[in-house]
This record gives sequence, C-alpha cells and structure tokens, in this order.
Amino acid sequence: MTENHFRYADERFADIQMLRYRLDGFENLTLQQKKLVYYLSEAALYGRDITFSQFGEYNLTIREVLEAIYTDATIDHDTDNFRALEEYLKRVWFSSGIYHHYGNQKFKPDFSEEYLLLCMRHVCHNAIGGMADQLFQQLRPVIFDPEVMPKKVNKADGEDLVKTSACDFYQDVTQEEAEQFYAQMKARHADDPEPPSFGLNSTLCKENESIGEMVWNAESCYGRAIKRIQQQLRKAAEVTENDEQRRVIETLIDYYETGDLHTFNDYCKLWVKCLDTKVDFINGFIEVYDDPLGLKGTWEGLVEYVDDEATRRTSLISSNAQWFEDHSPVDPRFKKKEVKGVSAKVICAAMLGGGEYPSTAIGINLPNADWIRAEYGSKSITIKNITDAYDKAARGSGFREEFVIDQTTLQLIDRYADALDTLHTDLHECLGHGSGQLLPGVDPDALKAYGNTIEEARADLFGLYYVADPKLVELGLTPDADAYKAQYYTYMMNGLLTQLVRIEQGHQIEEAHMRNRALIARWCLANGTAMKLVKREGKTFLEISDYPQLRQLIARLLAEVQRIKSEGDYEAARQMVEQYAIKIDAELHHEVLARYKRLNLAPYKGFINPVLLPQYDEKGEIIDITPYYGESYAHQMLRYSSEYGTLTFKL
Repeated sequence: MTENHFRYADERFADIQMLRYRLDGFENLTLQQKKLVYYLSEAALYGRDITFSQFGEYNLTIREVLEAIYTDATIDHDTDNFRALEEYLKRVWFSSGIYHHYGNQKFKPDFSEEYLLLCMRHVCHNAIGGMADQLFQQLRPVIFDPEVMPKKVNKADGEDLVKTSACDFYQDVTQEEAEQFYAQMKARHADDPEPPSFGLNSTLCKENESIGEMVWNAESCYGRAIKRIQQQLRKAAEVTENDEQRRVIETLIDYYETGDLHTFNDYCKLWVKCLDTKVDFINGFIEVYDDPLGLKGTWEGLVEYVDDEATRRTSLISSNAQWFEDHSPVDPRFKKKEVKGVSAKVICAAMLGGGEYPSTAIGINLPNADWIRAEYGSKSITIKNITDAYDKAARGSGFREEFVIDQTTLQLIDRYADALDTLHTDLHECLGHGSGQLLPGVDPDALKAYGNTIEEARADLFGLYYVADPKLVELGLTPDADAYKAQYYTYMMNGLLTQLVRIEQGHQIEEAHMRNRALIARWCLANGTAMKLVKREGKTFLEISDYPQLRQLIARLLAEVQRIKSEGDYEAARQMVEQYAIKIDAELHHEVLARYKRLNLAPYKGFINPVLLPQYDEKGEIIDITPYYGESYAHQMLRYSSEYGTLTFKL
C-alpha cells in the first residue's frame, strides 16, 4: 500500500478520531529483527488487562459485560439504547476503563439503567445463571451514579487524593497513611546508593489496621497476565540482535518473576546502555501520571525500530548535550557538571500497548529515576510514524485558520510549525528531562501531586528556550533565525486557548501535560508584555509582539521551575500550579468550544494498531512477517479481549 493510498483517518465517535500509522521501512528489517518485533509486540499486548484493572476496580467486569451484549446477535442493534451502549463501549476500550483518558472524569452513559439490566439478564442467563441481577446491582452505581467514584485521578488541592481517586492503586488507606508509609520506607533506605522507585509496582493495602504492599509479580493478582508477558519475552530473548539486548530482556523477565525493584534498577541500567540495536521496546510499570501521589506505575508497552535517517537529527542534539546544559539559564548549582549517557533516536512504533494504546505519546524519555539519569544517562525517542499520522490526518481541517490571528502568522506557522514542533519534542525528551540535578538529600518525590506537572513544564521550557537559540541554526537544525517564532506562537496559543477544546464546559484542567502548557503560557502572559489576548470581531486571539522578550520570560520561568525541582520546594510548586495551571475562564472556554464545534473536528486522537501476520513454511517456521492495516477498531478491541484477555472472568 503506497503512502498516497494509505488511509490515516478511520472512524470517529464521541470526542475521538481514530487514526492508523504505517510501519515505514519494516520490510527492510531482517527476518530475525521482524521476529523480535513480533514477540515483543505479543508481550506488549498481553499487558492490556493490567492497565484496565489499574484504572478502576470494575473496568474489566464492565468491559466484559458490554462486549457480551455488543456481540450478541439476538439483541436488536437498531435502537437508540444499543447505539448509545456501543459508543460507551468504544469509549471504555479507548480509555482502558470508564474514565476519560485525559480529563479523568467518569463517562455519562446515554443508555438507560433498565436497558442495561434487560441486556444483562439476556446475555448472562446461560453463562452465570441467576447472577445477572446481583451483578447489575454491583455495577449500577459505578456506571450511572455521578457521585460514586467520579474521577479516575483526583488532583484537587485540599482533598484526600487517594480516597477520592478511583484508580486501583490503594485499598482502604488514606493519602496521609500512604505518604507516611513511603516516607518511612525511604528513611529506612536512606543510605542505599541505588534507591528503588518505592511503590512503583504494588498496591498499598490495609488489613486489620496493618498497612503493607501487594507487589505485582508473576504470582500476584496480575500474575496470569505477567506470565504470558514473560512467555513472549522468552521467545524474544532467543532472537535478539546481540547478547547485551538478550541480557536486558532476561533481566526484565527476572524482575517480573519477583517484583524486586532492585532488579528493576538492574534492568533500567542495562536497558539505558543497550544502544547498538535496530529494535527496542518499553514494557512494564513505567509512568506515574495515573496515580494521584505520583508513585504507582501504569503498565505500558511499546515496540519500536530505528528510523536511521531521522535519527541523525537527534544524534546531533544528544552529542551537544553538555553545551546545552552549560548554557542553560538556570542557577549553576542545579546544572550537571557532566552530562552522561544521553542518547536520542527517532523511531517507528511497531506496536502500542497498555497505557500507550490507543492514545500514545509522541516522545518518551526514560528511565524516570533521577539517580539513574545522573549516573547512567537516559534514552529519548521521538515517534516519527505517529507524528506523521497526526500531521497527515490534520491537513485541511481549518483549525489553524480559525485560531491564528492573521495571515502573516499563519504563513509563518505553515512554513515552519511541523518541523519545529518535532524539534521541540526532541529537545523536551532528549535534553529537557535529562537536564539539571537535585540538590543532595532532596527527595525525588518531594513535590508530591504537583511533581508531574512541574517536571513536564521543566522539560517543555528547556525545549522552548533552546528552539530559539542561534546554536540550532549553527547546527543546521533550524533553517533560519525566525523559525522558532512558529513554535512559540502555536505553543502559547495551545496553552492559552486551543487545548481548552479538550475539556468539558465547567471542568478544570486535570491532566499533567495540559496543566504544564497552561502554566507556561499563563505565567508568560501575566509576567511580561510580549504577548496578549485580543478580541477581533467577537473572537479571542493570541497576539505576540515581542518574541525576544518572550524567550527571556521562558528563561526566567525555566530557572524558577528548575529551582523548585532541585530544592524540592513543595509550597512553591503548589502555588505555581494552583495559580496558573488549573482554573479556566468560563466565558473564554465557552467561546473556544463554540468556535471549535463549528469545525466539526474531534479533539482527541488515537490509533488502531497494525496486525503483524507471520508467514510459515511447511515445517511451521516463520519465514516472514507482514503488517496488515485493514482491521477495524471494534474487531481489534474484541480480538484483543479474546486473545489477550487474562484477568476477566469470561461470561
């Protein structure tokens, strides 16, 4: 299938547009590399149920009940109730549960309680006898009552974030008890030169007034899924590109067996040093955005292979990492004297799983542990085929024309924005997250619930500051000295205006990346005269009159955010986030939503995975693997539930 005939945009439902991504260059991989991608992809798909379970206690049960109704041919599909249930199920699939993947609020079903009960009695009759009514009574308030478990992750200041969050990381404990438990644990290991990421892979529980951890490993509540992941990883270990890569995979298998976080440290150290391979992967309990305390890792999987041509750009950035660190506008106390092990590649995603599916990041920097970054470095990736899919699907949408202030600015954005946005992502992931250092003795989790927003702001500010630096023109990374203005305009416009299209009227900003962008844009708006919001014919636009001043504002904010991070200044983090990153002007929000609605666009995008199809010879040996792009969204989701479902009770 040629690129000209490739269909990037697929179906649309609710506030979501489904897209497809191409596996460019996959045909050029060796058979061994294709096999490695295939087995790692199987491992990435077997973690799906873990993510559903982490995002809410009832998610897997609700998914299974709805799928049983959806696939029952004896139920009339041509009714408003059924169509509403179908859309609700598609949203559940997309978000790995009943909570919005970005806003965290519970979905409101448009089908009736009576309809669900009737359907449950129908599909459950033969499978579980008289349990339909009992199961319905258990699920009814979870699905229909807006006051019951209303948010997956609550970040409201002054509330018990653990008790008011529906994510299933804590059982019968309060926020105070959880914070005290991990503070004591860290104190007991204060002299550990390689401290583990406490709490990353466990449920914190209370039983008989005693608090302890249920570690996620091959023998835990997630054991059936983890064992299948291990099984595929063992197959992958037999076809690795070198011994170093094989040791990485074997150490990950060992970590899954015990859940020992010291073994996870060993895995991270091996993984970050394993650079001489075409194929790489992420698999495990990684990012902590879905935990209100920023401790527990959501399971995610990503399989990738290197785009050699595009990687030359990121290699140029990473090879100059020390220059960027030395010239950063932050206090010298917070700079790394020696930047170690920064590597950056542009990759093609081959398979998305868990927390990276169907909605995925466009760039990633790992490991997350600050001491590993300092001692061993980090890996950064920019996912080229995902950004390509976004760009190609968005062409001709009218979005820029609606929100950009004038034709001159629009021409600037059309000329430079796509390339500069990719460059900013490279700087954010490759250098931003890897820059700076904590002062001795500062707890990496000192900023608590505000830590994720501050860290994302720090990385974004680093990228914004340097995307305007003459050094990038010198290195050939930007075409001229004015190109950065396109990135400044689109970034600030997004932070002040256009990202509001992703939030329902009356809600506040919840997600850490959105809070970060709002924080930066609103702080710069309030603390300088470089830009302002203006009204033209009843519409609000961003006007930037002084780009050099805006860069200086970004430098000031970067210095302060780095200080907050380096010193672990919780109160300053709290005040900054609460003042700039959360609240929304209701009148402006209404206007932006109305303008966006007229464009008839979906504010959120997600991806349908390709299907990797092995071809076998007469002996049953794989002789080739080819990607297939024709699977529908519903078929893929139902197939994943059938083939990779490990934690459901099977109606």
